[in-house]
Amino acid sequence: EVQLVESGGGLVQTGGSLRLSCAASGFTFDDYAIGWFRQAPGKGREGVACISSINGHTDYAESVKERFTISKDGAKDGANTTVYLKMDSLKPEDTAVYHCAAPLRPLERDLCSSWYRYDTWGPGTQITVSS
Repeated sequence: EVQLVESGGGLVQTGGSLRLSCAASGFTFDDYAIGWFRQAPGKGREGVACISSINGHTDYAESVKERFTISKDGAKDGANTTVYLKMDSLKPEDTAVYHCAAPLRPLERDLCSSWYRYDTWGPGTQITVSS
């Protein structure tokens, strides 16, 4: 069973930085992806960044390009890894609950930014950016 647990949320001032971590475990295949999503109050869920396990390909939402960076530790045993989201130049509009997520089937030919593929989620961590 794939399990995802986020950490690293908190309160930060505009222009500040935070790094989120997603501890991912339980993968039974090598071709997976980890994505970060966010949901602000009264808004829909938005795919923010993703990374593929096979080739390290990354992708970002336009709203966070050049400010957020996703990276991944080498899988320790093929089934576990940690994915990070470094967030710089934070803005009040980045305030949201951030979740990491993964598809439960191999990506195969899909890009990691095929956001509809994500179907298992961590509980989330709150990021609040004060103005």
